[in-house]
Amino acid sequence: MNNDKLSVIIPVYNEADTLPEIVRRVLAVDIGMPLEVILVDDCSRDSSAEVIATLSHPSLKKVYLSSNVGKGGAIKEGLTYVTGSFVIFQDADLEYDPQDYGTLLHKLGTSHYTVVMGNRFTPENRKYIKNTLFHYIGNQFLRLIFSVLYLRYVPDAEPCYKLFRTSELRELHVVSDRFEYDIELMCKLAKKGFTFLNCSISYSPRSREEGKKISWKDGLIALRVMVLERFR
Repeated sequence: MNNDKLSVIIPVYNEADTLPEIVRRVLAVDIGMPLEVILVDDCSRDSSAEVIATLSHPSLKKVYLSSNVGKGGAIKEGLTYVTGSFVIFQDADLEYDPQDYGTLLHKLGTSHYTVVMGNRFTPENRKYIKNTLFHYIGNQFLRLIFSVLYLRYVPDAEPCYKLFRTSELRELHVVSDRFEYDIELMCKLAKKGFTFLNCSISYSPRSREEGKKISWKDGLIALRVMVLERFR
């Protein structure tokens, strides 16, 4: 993979407080290949766009959307700017650790799998299960339904970290624009026969008071997408 490049798509919506630090962490990662970091401001209502404008680095690309399209829509827009051989999604908060990129890349580069998916539910991350039990139960319910409908085992139904070969990700046409983008993407991967490899990742969850946006309503929408996509 000496001649490859990793593209990191970071959808941003009202994350002015954490943006400088997450960008610093991403750019500090040493993975043995160049990085391309694509910041997509999803028409934030706080000062995120202004913060992005102050950030400067040769590896940064900045995209400003004129209307709010949702996380999935921002990722799809970011994908049009990708020039790397590999692409990964990165949330703009501090829940996920970019130091895991190297492990994910190694797994994908030395296997026949299509996508490497992060798994948050490991013994090292018991704090996540304890502090966000409601989200954990919802995730496990979605994971079970996905396994039944698509005959694929996944330990984590909606991890942020998904590492793809860019050419294979671009084969998929995902309609959803908001949080359910992740679920529809997984469903389309399974229907096309693409292979999944699960990899343990670090996780440091934040509370709703700290800015967590996904809720139980998004879980219901994800369930609907999962069922409809199976029989579409």
